[in-house]
Amino acid sequence: MALIEIENLSVTYRSKGRSVTAVESVSLGVEARQSFGLVGESGSGKSTILRAICGLAPVTGGTIRIGGDLVPTPRGRAFSARVQMVFQDPYASLHPRHTLDRTLSEPLAIHGIGQTDARVMQALDDVGLPQSFRFRYPHQLSGGQRQRVAIARALMLRPEILLLDEPTSALDASVQAETLNLLNRLRTERGLTFLMVSHDLAVIDHMCDRILVMQNGRAVEELSRQDLASAKMKTDYARSLFSASADRMLEP
Repeated sequence: MALIEIENLSVTYRSKGRSVTAVESVSLGVEARQSFGLVGESGSGKSTILRAICGLAPVTGGTIRIGGDLVPTPRGRAFSARVQMVFQDPYASLHPRHTLDRTLSEPLAIHGIGQTDARVMQALDDVGLPQSFRFRYPHQLSGGQRQRVAIARALMLRPEILLLDEPTSALDASVQAETLNLLNRLRTERGLTFLMVSHDLAVIDHMCDRILVMQNGRAVEELSRQDLASAKMKTDYARSLFSASADRMLEP
């Protein structure tokens, strides 16, 4: 049984008599300790799937299960202790008036977890930030450092699953590689399961064991890392994504 099971998921937004379907009948399964990628152009629905898992988007059809159990509505503390999300923009996702210490200790306070000082210091070590950064504010950090804080915050409750929504797209190329290597190391050390969104197949190829290609809210094709590496796509859309990504990598 997969750790994450999504069956026929649909997400429709309704407002003022109008409706827009962002995800339509998508199914996927992610095994424990696997890294699974969602890839597609902007507006393909990939980020909406992560938001639906977290309860941030309306599930209008289908089911989401974690460890065989239907996710509750609202999600609640037990869900938060098991599943955490890292967002695309590390500056927008951190409170500008909170120090790193407050940002990292807040999840522990909400869940009644002690040893705050030790766990905050360990979290900074885990993501490669000096402990002297503890009382800095987000504006005093680089973009890559802010994303490391966001990753540390997501790991404070020691979850099993990380949902990663374009976690490096707002970063410079050199910092992207450092962040991806950090995530891979943490997944290995902690036995984490990743469900990751990206529009960049090079990133997905570096990070993910399996890939689901999405277009216009629908699943188009599922690929293994080996399929992607050898360009064994079955659909024209997946081939066009691969070709575009390859062209970007060749640009000076």
